[in-house]
Amino acid sequence: MIHRAVRQMVLDTRGEATWAEIERAAGLGPAEMISAEVYDDEVTLKLIGATAEILAEPVDALLLAFGRYWISFAERGSFGRILDFTGTDLVSFIGNLDNMHRGVQAVMPDARMPTFHLVDSTPGRLIVSYASSRTGLERFVEGLLLGLLDRFGLTGSVSERPANGHGRQFLLTYSTI
Repeated sequence: MIHRAVRQMVLDTRGEATWAEIERAAGLGPAEMISAEVYDDEVTLKLIGATAEILAEPVDALLLAFGRYWISFAERGSFGRILDFTGTDLVSFIGNLDNMHRGVQAVMPDARMPTFHLVDSTPGRLIVSYASSRTGLERFVEGLLLGLLDRFGLTGSVSERPANGHGRQFLLTYSTI
């Protein structure tokens, strides 16, 4: 699903010719776009690297934009209903992310899901911990959290806090639009 979302983001913003160029640069084709498959991280990182190179964007900027895009992509697809059941507001949604990921893992046992934990919640401010066996995806997570602010009609910011020994923490500050 990640591969299909990257493809759709490029198609939405840059068109078919740019996507074809990215596919060639990454050495990928239709087989790597099957949404129910789990691919080696190397394949995904190759796709992200080629996309950043062709779009002439730093990888961190691309990951941030892609994370934000991911939420709207998932909403529009078959994943939309799952998102609806995950939570009706930002706090409940983040609190249920691990449950949603367990459901995905039941269908795709080889998937390696991150964990999220709501550390602190006060009106307009959340601290969320994030842990994953993968490294280097913090900007993607930051984008996801910004996408969730958008999803719930909130405006605000997301910043990474110093690691606490159990993964990363993100501070979300927000208000209603």
